[in-house]
Amino acid sequence: MTQDHPFAQYVRILGKGPKMWRDMTFDEARAAMNMVLSNEVEPLQLGAFLLLLRRKGETGEELAGMVAGARDHFLEKNVTAEVDFDWPSYADRHRQQPWFILSALLLADQGYKILMHGIEGYTEGYAPTRPGLEIFGVPQAASLSNAAALLGDNNLVYLGLENFCPSVQSLFELRPFLGVRTAVNTFGRDLNPFAAPYQLQGVFHPPYKSLHLETIKALSQPNGYIFKGGGGEVQRNPMKPALVDALVDGRTGVQEWPAMTDQSVYKWREEELSPVALLRMWQGKLDLPVPELAIIGTLAFALKLAEPPLEFAEAEILSREIWRGRDKKRFD
Repeated sequence: MTQDHPFAQYVRILGKGPKMWRDMTFDEARAAMNMVLSNEVEPLQLGAFLLLLRRKGETGEELAGMVAGARDHFLEKNVTAEVDFDWPSYADRHRQQPWFILSALLLADQGYKILMHGIEGYTEGYAPTRPGLEIFGVPQAASLSNAAALLGDNNLVYLGLENFCPSVQSLFELRPFLGVRTAVNTFGRDLNPFAAPYQLQGVFHPPYKSLHLETIKALSQPNGYIFKGGGGEVQRNPMKPALVDALVDGRTGVQEWPAMTDQSVYKWREEELSPVALLRMWQGKLDLPVPELAIIGTLAFALKLAEPPLEFAEAEILSREIWRGRDKKRFD
């Protein structure tokens, strides 16, 4: 080959010498991701591109451009739905119970429409999200249009990434080959398929909080909470103060929520990982104070995001009341 491959320009931007490389613009990142998802890139180039990005560290503008490129490749275009909350679940390898499912159920019971979307990693010793949703009868959509239809009659619906953007799903599957997570593990959380005005994000590594905030702001997301979540999911750790990177009506800031308990140790990774434990928790048949506070605290985040005038304590009090008032026999 005597001429450079069309994608070589994007590898070159990232891979030049120490004083020559630079970050990509939004438009460059979008164009590069469009080529990747259109299968117009050689495997060698894709690996180099993703690892160079990881090595230098992605910017919010780059990730926003990749989100835009991914949205260009949704299987269905211009599908809309009235959704209040976008709830990504992309950790896929959490070694603890997804208690946040109960928070989402309680939020849906307050009349909010929620789209939960993500990927799954059915690996022994891990607790994927979908079985937990199934035990509560949460509908799982087969497509964007199906999700929109289901949201007409249900306040909580799950949509797997493979059912609305399988080309991005395939990038998640590169991890065993590259040995590390890549930009897709970050921007996948920001897809927000129905442009919900409220977005919750739990990340595993705190330095990524500000990066996600930059990304969603570049995407004109009006409201979002980003915090260090249990297992990298939208799940508050009630034993520690929570520093939330917040975007409220387009304005950014950091909220410091106090710890909810004096207890400092809970062995999350020794929990029973069966979805039945989630059901028993809802039914009041399990007495686990720390997970119970995680459920209440996660719900408090959502309520505060939707109703900014609420004080932290007010949001937590309201969440406790909602939890205590749930219908424990509902899922018998």
